[in-house]
Amino acid sequence: MEQFLTFGIVGLSTAAIYAVVGSGLVLTYVTTGVFNFAHGAAGMLAAFAYWQLTAGWGWPVPVALAVVLLVLAPAFGAAVERVLLRPVQALGEAERLVMTVALLSGLIAAARWIWDPNVARPLPTFFADRKPFHIGPATVTWHQAVTMLVAVAVAAGLWFLLNRTRTGAEMRATVDDRALVRLNGGDPARSGRAAWILGTQLAAVGGILIAPTVALDAAQLSLLIVSAYTAAVFGRLRSLPLTFGGAVVVGCLESYLTGYLPQNAYLPGLRLAAPALLLFAALLVFPHRRLRGRDRRLGRVPLPTMRGTAVFAAATVLLGAVLASVLDEPDLITVAPIFSLGVVALSYVPLAGYAGQISLCQLSVAGIGAVVWAHLGADGSPWALAAAVAVSAAAGALIAVPALRLSGVYLALGTAAFAVVLDRWIFTLPTFELLGVRVALFEQGSVEVAGPSLFGRALDGEAELTVFAAVCLALATLGVAVLRRGRFGRRLIALRDSEAAYATLGGNLLAAKVAVFALAAGIAGLGGALYGMQQRSITPEQFNLVAGLPLFLVAVIGGLGAVGNGLFAGTALVAPNALLGLAPWTQNLIALLPGLAGMGLGHNPDGIVPMFRRRWEPLAGDGIVLPALLCTLAVAWLLRLAGAIDGWTLFCGSLIVALVFRALAEARHARTVAPEPDVPVEWWGVRRAWRPGDEEVLARGVAGG
Repeated sequence: MEQFLTFGIVGLSTAAIYAVVGSGLVLTYVTTGVFNFAHGAAGMLAAFAYWQLTAGWGWPVPVALAVVLLVLAPAFGAAVERVLLRPVQALGEAERLVMTVALLSGLIAAARWIWDPNVARPLPTFFADRKPFHIGPATVTWHQAVTMLVAVAVAAGLWFLLNRTRTGAEMRATVDDRALVRLNGGDPARSGRAAWILGTQLAAVGGILIAPTVALDAAQLSLLIVSAYTAAVFGRLRSLPLTFGGAVVVGCLESYLTGYLPQNAYLPGLRLAAPALLLFAALLVFPHRRLRGRDRRLGRVPLPTMRGTAVFAAATVLLGAVLASVLDEPDLITVAPIFSLGVVALSYVPLAGYAGQISLCQLSVAGIGAVVWAHLGADGSPWALAAAVAVSAAAGALIAVPALRLSGVYLALGTAAFAVVLDRWIFTLPTFELLGVRVALFEQGSVEVAGPSLFGRALDGEAELTVFAAVCLALATLGVAVLRRGRFGRRLIALRDSEAAYATLGGNLLAAKVAVFALAAGIAGLGGALYGMQQRSITPEQFNLVAGLPLFLVAVIGGLGAVGNGLFAGTALVAPNALLGLAPWTQNLIALLPGLAGMGLGHNPDGIVPMFRRRWEPLAGDGIVLPALLCTLAVAWLLRLAGAIDGWTLFCGSLIVALVFRALAEARHARTVAPEPDVPVEWWGVRRAWRPGDEEVLARGVAGG
């Protein structure tokens, strides 16, 4: 009984922290309509700042707390609301979600840059010099008591603010109708700013309270928010009392699993994954109200031409061949993942771009494909690659079945929980048997990966694997383009536009979601297998949730509806490391870039790939300048093969020549083509030529009307 009470006290103290952090999350969502995935990262940053002031610089604890909670946290919350969230407030839910994911990734990278993760930073508990006291047979430390008192004070204060003050009423009304708030003399911007400031302060309180009991690590502290997510989902993202109740469930579950979970090789990871499993279960079991702020900015998904896609696919293979022929093996090891990671990023196009299904676990699914290939493809058999794709597709279908009743933020939370379960439990399991089949994952923390054998030839060199990955990316790009132009692609666009309308008109939601999740997971599994071949050895850390965030952000930045997004995303992820990774300090800058780019999404919500396509179209259609450019690049390639120039000269020279020829093509195009007048939609096909995408635009306009 004494042990049971002791673990109960520990669970309640942990639950108090989750309740404080979760209440800040609910407050921000209820008052602004934005679900802040970076809420835990804000608490992490506050914990590091508190350590720096106290342990690093020797400031007194009261002064450090005042500076962090009353100066730094409010300033950070106000800056995030003003600089990042306000510009995308008028956009859809997906854009606001991506912005907070970008902030999460950026804050983790920034913290690792400022505070070396290889240096231990212990933080003492509050009142560590005082003896603990007893409640019956249970021992309670003063830190635990302070934590629970703070949680009670936060609950009372928030209830009074939201239900008994004009400021609270104005904050809650802002998310429902900003215009009506203005008519009644309120200020929506002021309400949003107040919510972000208070929410950030609560995250800071939670981060400071939990930091002494865990390792002061940027990723670990940021992902403790998964437990707070679970508490918030218990409260259906709007009820503070239910959020506190959910926090108690999560905290006590973690504590009692620590004390009573049987000791064997298969269950240690279960305790770490328990909050994510509980989050997934809560998402499925609890009824959810219609998400606030579900207004979505639905742009037209580009309809790729098969001729243009075929040319792009050929250019992808040619790029792989050029890189394989001009780069040495050490450089290829750095650059070659352009194509394998590009395949993983391409999986977002049918899933998020066409069907509108948000997923944060694509890189984790790629890890499944990499593991399957590592164990089944040790001899290079091509069928093992098909098995990797099939097993990954099955995992995607498994995710899709419960995802049928989830959308938007809830779907993002569910896929993030799935990724965390893989990270913390499944990928840590030793070898086991399932239905008589031996299943092996990362047995010793890493697994060796071999290359494939095609037509009796083993592809084990970096150059050969680079070309093979480029061919796979080209074929996957062609397949996604065919999908977009086919009947199933049009069905996915209709599913994205309105699930209710899709079902009303006879569409099968379950079949469509299972099919698109399985397809996207299969593509990701192929990319994971290719990535494993190029890396030779893989570890679970390469496929965890934090590692997958930059890939998600770069895919969104590129433009989720563009079939060329795979090559763009792979290049955007790998090229900075190849160009800037010469000095150790640049690694931190490289890790920060995806987050910074994601935060700029509000300035170009349609993506970069469509913008690139518009800018390079004059060159692609010029029958004189384009052949001249190709000949020039071919000569430069031959000079590199002959040893007359080095790789950097080839790269820089080719880039400069391409820009010069593009400018020349634009000038020629401007002289020969008159600007087209803006023709009303009812005159399309009469006053201007009918275009391939006009039929879909008209159909969606009629459906929307």
